[in-house]
Order: sequence, then C-alpha cells, then structure tokens
Amino acid sequence: MTSDTATHPGQGRTTDEQPLPWQRRLRRFGYRGGVARPDVRERLVPAFPEPGTRVWEAMGAGPGAARVLARSMGWAGPLVVALFAGLLRFWNLGSPNAVIFDETYYAKDAWALLKRGYEVDWNSVKDVNDQIVAGHAAVPDAAGYVVHPPVGKWVIALGEWMFGLNPFGWRFMVAVLGTLSVLMLCRIGRRLFRSTFLGCLAGALLAVDGLHFVMSRTALLDTVLMFFVLAAFGCVLVDRDKARARLAAALPEREDGTPLPDAEVGDRLRLGWRPWRLAAGVFLGLAFATKWNGGIYLAAFGLMIVLWDVGSRRLAGARRPWLSTLRRDVPWAFVSTVPVAVGVYVASWTGWFTHSGTYSRTAGWQHSGYARHWAETEGGQSPDGFLAGVLNPLRSLWHYERQVWDFNTTLSSPHTYQSNPWSWLVQSRPVSYFYESPRPGNSGCPIDTTDKCAREVLALGTPLLWWAGCFAVVYLLYRWALRRDWRAGAVLCGVMAGYLPWFMWQERTIFVFYAVVFVPFLCLAVAMMVGAILGPPGAPERRRALGAVGAGVLVLLIVWNFVYFFPIYTGQAIPMDAWRNRMWFDTWI
Repeated sequence: MTSDTATHPGQGRTTDEQPLPWQRRLRRFGYRGGVARPDVRERLVPAFPEPGTRVWEAMGAGPGAARVLARSMGWAGPLVVALFAGLLRFWNLGSPNAVIFDETYYAKDAWALLKRGYEVDWNSVKDVNDQIVAGHAAVPDAAGYVVHPPVGKWVIALGEWMFGLNPFGWRFMVAVLGTLSVLMLCRIGRRLFRSTFLGCLAGALLAVDGLHFVMSRTALLDTVLMFFVLAAFGCVLVDRDKARARLAAALPEREDGTPLPDAEVGDRLRLGWRPWRLAAGVFLGLAFATKWNGGIYLAAFGLMIVLWDVGSRRLAGARRPWLSTLRRDVPWAFVSTVPVAVGVYVASWTGWFTHSGTYSRTAGWQHSGYARHWAETEGGQSPDGFLAGVLNPLRSLWHYERQVWDFNTTLSSPHTYQSNPWSWLVQSRPVSYFYESPRPGNSGCPIDTTDKCAREVLALGTPLLWWAGCFAVVYLLYRWALRRDWRAGAVLCGVMAGYLPWFMWQERTIFVFYAVVFVPFLCLAVAMMVGAILGPPGAPERRRALGAVGAGVLVLLIVWNFVYFFPIYTGQAIPMDAWRNRMWFDTWI
C-alpha cells in the first residue's frame, strides 16, 4: 500500500496512515481499515453517480432526452413504486366490513377524540361493534382508561372525519401513511446507497411485504409509529449529508485542488443551524406520542447521530474528535431532539388538557378525560391560584402515565396469537385479524365449491422476504464490524431498536405485528445484500451476469410469495383446500 506523507500545517499526521498490526491480521476476514480511500471530500460526501442513459437510448431517445429521463428517475422511480403500493393498499380497503382485531380499540377511540376530545368508555354500549358497522353508534360521555398516547388515534380520526365511522374511514389514513412510507423508503435508500435502483428496490420490497401490507390496511397504531420513525431516520440522514458538506467546503486545498484534512476545521468549525435534525426531533416526538416504544428510537437515533458527528470530525482532521463533538455538536443535538420530542409528546395531550369537564357535588367531575382531575381529588395537597391551573393537570398526567407504565410492563394475559420475539424474524406465529367460513354462494365463496370457504386477514410477513432478511442482517453485521460500513450500522440501528427491547419483556403478552416498525430497515438490509449479490460496478461481466441472475431470482421469488399469500392478506374467500395449502406451518393456524 502506498502512503501519502503530505501533511497540512497543524494537522500533525499523515493523510493515509499505514495499517496497524491488528488491522493487518483482520484483513483475512475482510476488514478494510487502513486501506487507501478517495480524498477526504469524497469520503465526507460521496457524490451520486451519474445515471446511465443506455436503456433510454436503446428505446430510441436522443442523448439529451436520455440524460433528462435518466436524471428524472431519482423521483420518477420512487413515485412509480409508491403508486403501485398505493393501488394495492387502497384496493377494496373497506373489506372486511367489520371491526377486526384491535380496531375495536383504536377506531372507536379515534372517533371519541373527534367527538369528545378524549377517549371514552365504550363498554357501556351494548353490541357496540355491531352498532358501529350498522352506522348508528352513539358516543358515551364517561371517560375511558387507555394505555397509548393520542397521536396515532388522531391520525386515524382524520380519516374518520373525512369518510365517517366505517371501515374505509378508519383505515384510510393508515393506508395513506403506509403508501407514503414506501415513497420515503425509496428516497432514503437512494440517499443511503447512492443508488436509485437499490432505493427503489427497498421500497418495492416494502410494498410487497405481507406484514406491512396488512398493517397498512388495518386501523392499528403500529403503522403510524413506523411512519414517524422512518421519517425521523430520513431527516437525520439528510442532516448527516448537509453537515458533512459544510465540513468538506471548509477544508483547505492543495494547489491541485485536492482537499486536505485540517485540525482547525475538524475541531472548531461550528455547523450552524440544522433544521433537519430539529425535524427529526419532531417526528421522534410524534412516534413517542403514538406508542411509547417510539422513545427507544429517540435514544437509538440520538446515539447514532453523535457517533456520526464524531466520525465526520475525525475524517475532517480533528485531533480530538470526541471532545470536539461533545463541545460543538452534542448540546445542540440534545436540544434539537430530546426537549423537542418531549414537548411534542406533552402537546399531543392537548385534548385531554383542555377538556376539563364540569363538577358537581353529587356526581363529581364529568365530561373530562380519564384521571384529568386526579391531582385535585386524590393527589393530596396541591398549589393554589395560577400554579394550580398549570401544575395540577401535569401532576394528573404524570399519575396517569405511571398507571400506563405499570400496565404495559406487566401485561401477561394469555392470548391465542401472542409470540416470543425469538420467533419474529422467521415469522413462526402470525396474527389472525379476521376469520370466517362462508358457505358456497355466500360472502364471495364460489357457488361450485364442494366444501365451505375460508376468509382470513392474516398479519404474516412475506416469508421469503423475512427469511432473506435473516441472512441480510448477518451480512450487515459483517459489513459493519469488519468493513466499517456506516450504512450497515445505520440500518442495523433501525432494526435492533425496534426488535431487541422486546427481549426485556418476554413474559409480557406481545405480538409479531409489533415488528412492523422495523420492516423498512429490514427491506433496506435485503436491498443492500442484493446489491452485494449483483457485484460492484467494476466487476467482470461474468460476475455481474451471475449476480444479476441470482438477485433477480431472489426478488421474483419474494414477489411470487406475496402474490401467493395475497388472498389471506385481504380476506378473500378461497376454498378450504387452498387456504390449507397456504398454512405452511401448524403455528400459522
């Protein structure tokens, strides 16, 4: 390996150091530390490759038109993939015409927020789900105890506000966010891999994942959580590129224009206003205010952006990158994320705060949220005057949240479809949201069927995609540990933050559909693995051809797998034999 011994005044070290002995020993396992790399500016902000024009020219476009068409694919490709995903998700969205699985909580709570401003106790209404489907359910006044913050239910309520309290209405906004998440993932993958193809592939894999598909057509909170987490990841990714671009622009240059690492820039440069990091704080707050496990992503992404800042300053030439990051970046990173997220979370309870209700000596507090006046009635001594109006609601909310914490960490009621997180990645125990057995001629069951049919909505990830994802996670661990690939680390952060915490509560009643929050990152992992199968651009033609065949077969098998299971993702009536053929394992029944 050649060594560039040129140094910059104040730098005090070579720009391309010789590898250490332990680095040389790890080379046999694929470690890449100490290998000569592009100049520092290119390493800080890798350029997007110029898109090829051969396909468009082969289709008859002139050189100029071919360049325009090729460049437009950065947005046109993701939009086409998102359109495909949207058509799938909105097709027959109102079916089944029923309250399925946990829609019995969130669809009704969303409607209560819309009509009352707080969640109510629906148990007082007899046969309430039947009344809702029939279109004449009245909203009670009595407050109801709920265990999730309100943002996800407000999102569902927006669809109900537009289309009413019916299956299409309460599923509408979830389908919108499910579709937009596909678009976001295409763009995120493009920025992460510097490849429009791999970005669109990641989005397409998300579009045909059965778990994401079913969750995008069901009024549960987890798809809303997934959307906000993915949006936050996209924001910190854009922030990373822009911050590194500022560092790169400030570096001194040789006479030939080659940039040089510089200690003054690396250690002391202030990166200024970072709106994308602030936007990430807002989205993480919205995730936290949808379900509490969104707070785990706040911690995970916070650690990740600090490590990114350290790496950026080290690459720019900082002598003490950790100290420089702690002084220049960490305080503002904290302010842009944690207080912002907490503020968004508290603000999400505005309906609960503002609906203080009315008080009478005989009935107590009425027409207010659950435990809204705990501080005044059971909380002991409370302040008077103005402070009472500010602190009492906050004390009541804190008491409420402590109750919710106790519930969420101790829930252990057995459920038919609960599963241990060890089984999630292989999809061994999906969740049946809806099932009925119509007879021939009823509910879409063909009249000539010899036996009854089965209609099921099964929250099952596309098996071949998830099984490929297991190998992809192992590959990314290799890329991160031995090839020092930050992209692999970023994707693994998204997967592990949504997966590993559930191992702390293995005795709790938990379900595989909680995994939908990290499905986009799993698709990024598979896309990155497919990119490795395809081979690097400079590889021999035979290697690229074999890689293209292997990658193409894998992707086509995943698409076929989704098509095969499509009837049990959408609740279509199919003969019992066809349904049994799709139950590959006894644990799926």
